[in-house]
Amino acid sequence: MATESAGFDLIANLPALQVALPLVAAPVCMFLKPKGLAWLFALLVSAATFAVSCLLLQQVMELGVVSYAMGGWAPPVGIEYRVDKVNAFVLLIVSMISLIALPYARVASAREIPLDKHNLFYTAWLLCLTGMLGIAITGDAFNIFVFLEISSLSTYVLIASGRDPRALTASFNYLVLGTLGATFILIGVGLLYIMTGTLNIADLAVRVPPIADQPPVLAAAGFLTVGIALKCGLFPAHFWLPNGYAYSPSLVAVFLSATATKVSVYVMMRFQFTVFGDVTVGENFDFANLLLPFAVIAFLVGSASAIFQQDMKRMLAWSSVAQIGYMITGIGLGSVEGVTAGIVHLFNHALMKAALFMAVGAVFLRAGGVRLVRFEGLGRRMPLTMFAFVLAGLSLIGVPLTVGFVSKWYLVQAALAQGPVGYFLTALILASSLMAVIYVWRVVEVAYFRDPDPEAPREEAPLMMLVPMYLLVGGCFWFGIDSEFTVGIAREAALQLMGLAP
Repeated sequence: MATESAGFDLIANLPALQVALPLVAAPVCMFLKPKGLAWLFALLVSAATFAVSCLLLQQVMELGVVSYAMGGWAPPVGIEYRVDKVNAFVLLIVSMISLIALPYARVASAREIPLDKHNLFYTAWLLCLTGMLGIAITGDAFNIFVFLEISSLSTYVLIASGRDPRALTASFNYLVLGTLGATFILIGVGLLYIMTGTLNIADLAVRVPPIADQPPVLAAAGFLTVGIALKCGLFPAHFWLPNGYAYSPSLVAVFLSATATKVSVYVMMRFQFTVFGDVTVGENFDFANLLLPFAVIAFLVGSASAIFQQDMKRMLAWSSVAQIGYMITGIGLGSVEGVTAGIVHLFNHALMKAALFMAVGAVFLRAGGVRLVRFEGLGRRMPLTMFAFVLAGLSLIGVPLTVGFVSKWYLVQAALAQGPVGYFLTALILASSLMAVIYVWRVVEVAYFRDPDPEAPREEAPLMMLVPMYLLVGGCFWFGIDSEFTVGIAREAALQLMGLAP
């Protein structure tokens, strides 16, 4: 379905509104200095972007691909916003997490963000939201780079905005690696433009296959893969991620862990299958297959490293390295089943990891820290918070009736379909899940089987932190029991991404 930007029709202009709403709202938010006003404004904007993403997903599911020509200039000459089932799903994830996380942020920001910086903090939040939504919705390769820089620059600010001085170092490390990744992406886009004369992704999908064996195209695929791997934190380009999550404010860790890496994984999928689907390295060896060894190492190293962490935010950060490995494993398998598993895990991991970081942030609010020793006796001191942590932890492990089980079930099925190599891969996936049992159990054992400090206060987290936390936990079980919605969209998106469906 094609739409033009002439005139103003709300439904016809939904793709533009998806990005324009938070982009225009960001500078306005900067001037909202009265207490709580910037937060309320950001919440309303996030609600509006979520509504737009829901409407776009509905349009795509009912009518097919939505093509929106910016300024009335038809693609590939003009810039195109192109929405299909793949990125409509990603838009829903990003806007949903922002909306759910902001009520939680209202309480957490009072403790972790200096009061005089709240307006600047929520300005950066809206810019980060703009960047991630723009990355997902644009149909222009260069615009992916532009929106990637908008989200990255605001992310550096978000990470460094807390009171922990170590956050400045973490932000700087991410800036260095993020700039390197962005440079690689820009070089890759430039090589594609030189070889094809276009930046439109749909047009690239037509022009790249006839020249897929040319060295500049192979170089472009390499530069883009490495650059995106740096952005999504895939091993061995993951060094920024543990410190970035561990030392940033809790509400920032909630938002970024559930969205930023997911958007980067989406970009990886988009380029690997839409643009480089016919690019091979050697005989009958797809370029995407090169990702598989790194993905396997990622979920093994990430899970093993999480076991030895004493800082719980750092533990969850290493767990995210492992979960990114699962997503990329699906891409690396190169099958419809594998890509379906990777796409559905984008949604499932967003739910469970955001819930876990919310629980840890609530502990920080009441206990004053997130090291493992601070969790002693919390099962009795903060029963609702710890129960939410345990439930989300079960999903992280992959216990049946949770979204984590759904993701691993489809990933294992995709692996088994590969024959003998798949059997070995399945064993490694199960081994990583057993390691998840160990690091989640460490927290459970300390919280429920050790006595609390008799002088420590017994105070539960505020309601505004508990409600979003349990909303996400409820989603972990709701979509684990009835996965028809998420798996159905993921499978249709995988077929469309791989060119097997219109």
